[in-house]
Amino acid sequence: VLWYFLMLVLPHLVTRQMTDLIFAEKDLVQSLKAYIQEEESKLSKIKSWAEKMESVTVKATSDPEGYLAHPVNAYKLVKRLNTEWQELENLVLEDATKGFIANLTIQRQFFPSEEDETGAAKALMRLQDTYKLDPETISKGEFPGTKYRSVLTVDDCFGMGKTAYNDGDYYHTVLWMQQALKQHDDGEETLVTKAEILDYLSYAIFQLGDIRRAMELTRRLISLDPHHERASSNMRYFEKLLENEKEAKPFNESSDTVEATTNGGIYERPQDYLPEREIYEALCRGEGVKMTPRRQKRLFCRYHNGNQNPHLLIAPFKEEDEWDSPHIVRYYDVLSDEEIEKIKELAKPKVSVSFLQPANKYDLLISWLEEDDDLVVAKVNHRMEHITGLTTKTAELLQVANYGMGGQYEPHFDFSRKEEPDAFKSLGTGNRVATFLNYMSDVEAGGATVFPDFGAAIWPKKGTAVFWYNLFRSGEGDYRTRHAACPVLVGCKWVSNKWFHERGNEFLRPCGTTEVD
Repeated sequence: VLWYFLMLVLPHLVTRQMTDLIFAEKDLVQSLKAYIQEEESKLSKIKSWAEKMESVTVKATSDPEGYLAHPVNAYKLVKRLNTEWQELENLVLEDATKGFIANLTIQRQFFPSEEDETGAAKALMRLQDTYKLDPETISKGEFPGTKYRSVLTVDDCFGMGKTAYNDGDYYHTVLWMQQALKQHDDGEETLVTKAEILDYLSYAIFQLGDIRRAMELTRRLISLDPHHERASSNMRYFEKLLENEKEAKPFNESSDTVEATTNGGIYERPQDYLPEREIYEALCRGEGVKMTPRRQKRLFCRYHNGNQNPHLLIAPFKEEDEWDSPHIVRYYDVLSDEEIEKIKELAKPKVSVSFLQPANKYDLLISWLEEDDDLVVAKVNHRMEHITGLTTKTAELLQVANYGMGGQYEPHFDFSRKEEPDAFKSLGTGNRVATFLNYMSDVEAGGATVFPDFGAAIWPKKGTAVFWYNLFRSGEGDYRTRHAACPVLVGCKWVSNKWFHERGNEFLRPCGTTEVD
């Protein structure tokens, strides 16, 4: 357009005007050089990004499961694809790199969404709470059993804090904004300013009731940005609150409410809706297990032949008592590695998101396998029949579950209680009489199956299975069997379940003489 314009006007120009064009051209050259400098700077950023991504992807693709076993790696993968690649696209869009943009546009349909990034951040916070990890430990990537070291940057910590803030979770907002501020103060390079961090941090601390510390941080914010309107407004509001507080208190009472609610910037975690949360999380950490010496004496190992089942007489299963009452047993070498891989292969195309974990579609993915899907499914079903002495004809399909980063099932009952009589009505097979749980992977850290009511914790061991009855012989529910799957801290957890129902098992497990037999 510029050259076309010059071609039109040149015939009519006099010397002075030509002189002006010389200086105009000089300005154009300067503008061109500035443009080139901007393009080179942009290209340098893109090259730096590409080199960093090449390093990350080479390491990740060499051992995908091992890499994703680290929860920080899983979080950062979701964050990169949802946020950082979008920023790169905006940068590249300034140039005519149509091929890359077209490819990126096609690939974006497979990228995680904003909701997924939020879910990944919440999963990391879930691990933080359950396993009592401080933000610095997570930020440094110091997890047990990890092969790869991965750290969170100031930007990452700030993003975690913003996720909590947007969810009204000021407790985690404070923890993560404090970590972001600490790393910023330590000199880490970042695009996030201290003023931005202090803005969120001061307000979140105010929401937790610590007005004085909120004021202290707001003063620091104003010193960095004297024209920050919201900070100045907040400071006036905080001062007014303190003034009203002093006027409302008798002369001899202390107005230092901060010390009553906080301890040196340490804030209490909000109360949870789950009454057994503390017990459940303690069991997930391997604490509070009520395995007394007296109880241990009642636990044994034996060979199990399914009450003289012909299929098991020559090759019985190794059986180990995990708990005496309710009786929970573990069987060894139930599934071979080849069978596990085949089941996982069959399950992946049928995957769906668990309705119990709607916050993040990467938390828990489930599939249901029928006997007709493959010979291995029928083979495993028959094996469970031989071990338990129950029939799978009225059992549910084989459920396969994959727990991702922070994936869990909160405490629940497998059987339907009296207040939910229609839970399995459509099946027409009665209540869930028993649960057979196959562990199809080892888990480096976390992922236990815990029973908060009596304090048992059962840890995943690949190829093993645990079995328990959900109902007494009378058909009454055994409320002690309320259980949970702890969040996976490090690793990837695969399990498969078979739920046996009452119908068809009346004579295989007949009623006892009392209600609680």
